[in-house]
Amino acid sequence: MGPVEKAVRDDVEQLGDLAGIEPSLSEMAYSLARRIDTAATGQCDTCGEAVAVEDKLLPQLNRELRQTLAQLLEGRAPDDDDDLGDLASPD
Repeated sequence: MGPVEKAVRDDVEQLGDLAGIEPSLSEMAYSLARRIDTAATGQCDTCGEAVAVEDKLLPQLNRELRQTLAQLLEGRAPDDDDDLGDLASPD
């Protein structure tokens, strides 16, 4: 496991229990992170042999990983629809 995949797995683990589509999004994030690690290191993730570095894929993979993680976190945003939260204000 490379450094990006490890960081993504650690981040997702901090979210706790996953629900709805979160498990699928997390698996997609792991896969993208693994591809980023492979492209960055130039090492085959199956056999460990050196492979040609795919630098041209890194920006696209990074964007996709950021979007996937943002989607995963989007459902975790706190609800701001608290109708009783302003009871203490005089208005």
